[in-house]
Amino acid sequence: MSEQLGGGAVPNDRLHEYLTWYPDVVRAGSLQNASQAAADRAGYGLVVGLTSSPGWRQVAARVEADGRWANVLMARSERSFAVDCWASDVRMATGTTPDLSAVVGALHAWLRDLGVRGLVAQWPFLRTWELAEAHERGEAVPVRWRQLREAAARNPDTALHELVEAAFAQKRLRVLSPGRSMYWVTFSRRAAPPICHDLPAAMPLRNGGYQVRFPDGRLQELDTAAEAVAAIIAGLPDDAASRP
Repeated sequence: MSEQLGGGAVPNDRLHEYLTWYPDVVRAGSLQNASQAAADRAGYGLVVGLTSSPGWRQVAARVEADGRWANVLMARSERSFAVDCWASDVRMATGTTPDLSAVVGALHAWLRDLGVRGLVAQWPFLRTWELAEAHERGEAVPVRWRQLREAAARNPDTALHELVEAAFAQKRLRVLSPGRSMYWVTFSRRAAPPICHDLPAAMPLRNGGYQVRFPDGRLQELDTAAEAVAAIIAGLPDDAASRP
C-alpha cells in the first residue's frame, strides 16, 4: 500500500519509487505540478505542461513558446533534474541540477529568449556549445564545414580528408550544410532538422576510390575525390541551396 505523505497526498505507484529523492514532487503528484507551483511562487508567469511521452507524465515536464521549448526529466538514482533547451528542432543547451527552483528559473529565462550565452551565464548549471551559438546567429553552415574539415584532417583516412577538401572547394557544395552519416559525407539544404535526404552523398572505399550515392538509389564508383565531387555536383537539383 502506498505510504501516506504530509498534506494528505498519496502518490501513485509510478511516482512512489521517487519518494526518497523527490518528496516535494511526490507530494505535488507530478513534476509538472511541482514545477508549476515553484514557478508560481517565483512569479514567473510560466505555464508548465506535460511531455508527449505517456510513460513520463509524472516524472517529466515541458514548457514552450514561440518556437522554443524545454524538457525536464527526473533521474531515478539521485535527485537530479535534466534540462534540455531547444529552438527550431536544435538542442541549444543542456544541464542537470538538484534544485527545482533553478530549473524553473532556467525555463523562464529560456522562453524569454536571452540567447544561449545569456542563459548559461545566468544559470551556470546549463552548458551550450559552438554549433548551438552558430545556429542562433544563422551561421551554422560555415561552422559545420569548419568542424567537418578539422575532423577529416585528424582522421587517418587521407581519402576522407581529400574528399572533404575537394567538396569545400566547390561553391555549390560550400553553401550546403555538410554532415557525416556512418561512412558517408552528406549534404543538406538545411543545417537544422529536418535534414534533407534528396542530395547526393559520397564515401571513400576501402580498396581505393570513392562511391557516390544518388537520391534515386544509384551508386557510382570513381577513382578520385575530384571526380566524386564532380558527380555530386552533376547530381544536384537546380534548386539546391542552403536554407535557415
